[in-house]
Amino acid sequence: MKSWDAIVIGAGHNGLVNACYLQRAGLDVLVVEKNDWIGGAATSRSLTPGYLYSNCSYVCSLFRPEIMRDLELPRFGLQVISYEGGAVFTQDGDYLANYRDHNAHRREFARFSPRDAEAYDRYARDVTRQCRFIQPLLMRTAADPTSLRPRDISELVFLAKKFSGLGAKEMADTLRFWTMSISDFLDEYFETDVIKANFALSGIIGTALGPMSPGTAYVLLHHYMGEVDGSVGAWGYARGGMGAVTKALAAAFEASGGTIRTGAEVDRVLVRNGIAKGIVLANGDEIHGKMVISNADVKRTFLKLVDEKELPSPFLRRVKNFKMRGSSGKVNIALDSMPEFPALPKDSPVYRGDMHFTDTVERMERGYDDWKAGRWSADPFLDMVIPTTLDPTMAPPGKHFMSCFVQYCPPKVEGREWTDADRDAFGETVIAQIADYSPGFRERIVHMEIRTPREIEAEVGLTEGNIFQGELTFDQLLFNRPVPGYAQYRSPIGGLYMCGSSTHPGGGVMGAPGRNAAAEILRDLKRGTKHMSPAHDVI
Repeated sequence: MKSWDAIVIGAGHNGLVNACYLQRAGLDVLVVEKNDWIGGAATSRSLTPGYLYSNCSYVCSLFRPEIMRDLELPRFGLQVISYEGGAVFTQDGDYLANYRDHNAHRREFARFSPRDAEAYDRYARDVTRQCRFIQPLLMRTAADPTSLRPRDISELVFLAKKFSGLGAKEMADTLRFWTMSISDFLDEYFETDVIKANFALSGIIGTALGPMSPGTAYVLLHHYMGEVDGSVGAWGYARGGMGAVTKALAAAFEASGGTIRTGAEVDRVLVRNGIAKGIVLANGDEIHGKMVISNADVKRTFLKLVDEKELPSPFLRRVKNFKMRGSSGKVNIALDSMPEFPALPKDSPVYRGDMHFTDTVERMERGYDDWKAGRWSADPFLDMVIPTTLDPTMAPPGKHFMSCFVQYCPPKVEGREWTDADRDAFGETVIAQIADYSPGFRERIVHMEIRTPREIEAEVGLTEGNIFQGELTFDQLLFNRPVPGYAQYRSPIGGLYMCGSSTHPGGGVMGAPGRNAAAEILRDLKRGTKHMSPAHDVI
């Protein structure tokens, strides 16, 4: 029976990135995927004739350009088209437009508040400063502050130098930024409700926190630090839907000689004498390998794929306490024509970006109140895009695909499991909000796919439907992600590694966890310590 050099569990983007780097380094790598298609949360599927849906993730920005270059993804068909605008609709029939051009953006802000237009430059400067501080850390393994190993000491010195180089005021601002709420942060710059709502949305997407919750300012940063074609903070559509990202990764992997096996659900990791020796599939097949790399989240990996007796109790306790707290849903809609929004000028560039209906921070906070009570928001925040305005490959001529990311949507409804009736009522809440701003919208609907955390977990394997494989709160970042002492992609089991978004630097279609994990694996192989687990336990 063949024994692989490495077996990667899950053909999501991080699993494929990891597999690509390992295969290119000369290993013989197998990727196994439980679904009959690849992509994980970054997939494109046709659920109704002629239309292509980005089922979960729906926009591209965070994917690291270094990885795109290393793996030559444009050569394998990946093309990202930048947004051209965006808008927040107000309840009085007006709208706040977003434009790619900085000066046009300022003029639009001045329409609401000259003071806020002036503050925008200061805001953009300060957020960019935070991006420049954090971006170099994305593609580096987080240091272990409890270790005396030279690499960890070197990384801590690197971090200390970067921090001390900020200057006293900027150091204080950085510490405040990482711990404050997005609402408090925006209050320091802007006075206009709709302008604050425009920026606050990036502080709550995918997070079980409200805009007034401490820590949400960092979540904004996590979304802000992406880039498209060198434009920092830009967002765009992958031509052919988000599945184009993983399709290009799979092509790059297979071109290097890698193997992908779909329809291969993993039942458990095969562990002998504390060492991972392969996997056992749900059908009973055993596949042997010299190492196993899990792209599943930390809870699914260690609470479902590994027997508890193989894990030290302090580690197991930390894994069980790792916060998931899914908060998002998704509604994908096939339309027979372009929807009309009377507030917007015809053919406005804002159609070719993300649009929102929540025009105050208070409305967002009330939506969070619903989530805390175990209900989906009666007045949800929607991140609504129509990719077919820039990518006609996703629908028949003259027709369109709309993606609606929905906040807030709980993993359980008032403590019980979701039912199909709940799911349909959730979808109706979304459609009703869109129809309030777009007359005739219902009549344009050809087909809908409604995804609550139940569907997201069942299909994609994201525990509680959390799109980041774990909350991006300060206590779950850097050397704490996912578990102190095991934040460097290794695990208590020799030869079992992690490469998913539960690890540093976190979620989003970024690829950094997969690439960083590959670097650590190759480093272990070079040292001849691939079966070594960390020399200390969590506390």
